Amino acid sequence: MQPTHTDPPDYFHKVVDCQWACPAHTPVPEYIRLIGQGRYDDAYMINWVSNVFPGVLGRTCDRPCEPACRRGRVEESNGAHPEPVAICRLKRVAADHKSGVKLRMPTIAPPNGKRVACVGAGPSSLTVARDLAPLGYEITVFDGETQAGGFIRSQIPRFRLPESVIDEETGYILDMGVHFRSGQRVDSLRSLLEQGYDAVFVGSGAPRGRDLDIPGRREIGDNIHIGIDWLASVSFGHVSQIAPRVIVLGGGNTAMDCCRSARRLGGTDVKVIVRSGFDEMKASPWEKEDALHEGIPILNFHVPKTFEHNNGKLTGMTFEVVRAEYDAQGRRHLLPTGEPDVLVPCDVVLIAVGQENAFPWIEPDLGIAFDRWGLPQLTEGTFQSTLPQVFFGGDAAYGPKNIITAVAQGHEAAVSIDRFLHGEDVRQRPTPRTLLRSTKMGIHEWSYDNDVSNDARFKVPWAQAEVALASIRVEVELGFDAGTAFKEASRCLNCDVQTVFNRATCIECDACADICPMDCITFTSNGEETDLRGRLKAPARNLAQDLLVSAPLKTGRVMVKDEDVCLHCGLCAERCPTGAWDMQKFRLDTTQAGPLCRDTRATPRMPEAA
Repeated sequence: MQPTHTDPPDYFHKVVDCQWACPAHTPVPEYIRLIGQGRYDDAYMINWVSNVFPGVLGRTCDRPCEPACRRGRVEESNGAHPEPVAICRLKRVAADHKSGVKLRMPTIAPPNGKRVACVGAGPSSLTVARDLAPLGYEITVFDGETQAGGFIRSQIPRFRLPESVIDEETGYILDMGVHFRSGQRVDSLRSLLEQGYDAVFVGSGAPRGRDLDIPGRREIGDNIHIGIDWLASVSFGHVSQIAPRVIVLGGGNTAMDCCRSARRLGGTDVKVIVRSGFDEMKASPWEKEDALHEGIPILNFHVPKTFEHNNGKLTGMTFEVVRAEYDAQGRRHLLPTGEPDVLVPCDVVLIAVGQENAFPWIEPDLGIAFDRWGLPQLTEGTFQSTLPQVFFGGDAAYGPKNIITAVAQGHEAAVSIDRFLHGEDVRQRPTPRTLLRSTKMGIHEWSYDNDVSNDARFKVPWAQAEVALASIRVEVELGFDAGTAFKEASRCLNCDVQTVFNRATCIECDACADICPMDCITFTSNGEETDLRGRLKAPARNLAQDLLVSAPLKTGRVMVKDEDVCLHCGLCAERCPTGAWDMQKFRLDTTQAGPLCRDTRATPRMPEAA
């Protein structure tokens, strides 16, 4: 193998698995360390720069960072089911325990004469507004509802996300001088463009829930509801009760929110019924666990067949029982088991089988092209449509995802809009800024706590069941207290503190290889990657994680380090007699709108948050 080049940003970024997996590339270990030090304001602002809604996401994020967490790969104390650091819930700690960050919000530059309209007040549009308003852009956000937040406010139940958190975090953005046109639904993109906006960002979400056209559907007028519409009605107080027997169709997070909401509004017999197997459901594992914890059964491998009714009144549903088979390409096929159809009596059905984009307000002759799924055709990575001054993001761009993806796309779209309005090519994306800095404070001392905690993951306390299930507005999860947050933060392995090797001072004593608790380091003859991975002290099986390979040493051997299960404990650097190893903190700042994203670089107007 050739020596590893660690200069490109992606090399060390991939080693910070949680940050790499986060769509917004939030510097997770950095804010977790700050939480462990009780610096909650600093931790909040680091989150805010990246993900915009720390309090919201600390309760509702889909947590792509946690499956990637190195702790889940290296921990052995939890037996067969090691668990990652509770990254998401630590994010909430920063939001809950901060003392006040209003004065730390960016200053607003003088007006630059450019006007940008954002359609929809959801997470993607608000991210665009947050990135562009401090730069002097005049931002106007349009939304048909009276309050900002989009599906954060309308589709996430209050028992998961209190309204006060939404108000606070959307307020930080609207208070930047953003014009919020509440209750003003955009009915015509042509009309909006004629108002003289220099750019338009479409962040209107995927507002149309899919219906289920099976026998009996057209004969029943009442008590069958589209899940996202029903959740919105609950959120805005239009629905306050439900009949006892409820079927929820669908296996995603919306279905989990529907069933848990129905349980609180009077549903005594609530069932989730889904076509797939339990493990294949799109809902996050913890969402399914929460539903089961609240006594809601999930019936798998049941395909809806008919709505049963009596004189137009819903009485139940029938389902075909199926099993899953997979072909050579891994594609799933649902085949009948031959068992009799199952009749499930019910009073209400909530349909949560997917969402679709709907753009009836975009005139077809404006020049915006859509694909066969009704999604806008966008230049890859830029979120620019075929009408150059119109950009898309969030669910409106590539279909339903989640809040953190919407935020990440809002950041990227803001960069594109900023470059576009400065006459620059939006396809050219400036690389992130990176920094490596030694954490050495003495011969055997580091500026971070490198003592690896043996604690298992701590559980977030819940409100008492009789209290939580009695009201749709009682928050279920109570969050970590400061003491538990410190202990959970101590489980983080500081993956952003990198092991940096200097071959010039290495004397090949093998002391680092001897002391490494994970057998990550091997001195051996070089070879092809497949061969080399198999010859290490602990074979490197994870091909997604790179090997750190040195240039030839004095003996002709090479040093090979498997980055996959390294604890970042620093023992190699402490043991090395010549200082060939150093522990250096890696920082990556993603490119955001502003002078640093443009071809002519200047001092950024938005200072670092912490």
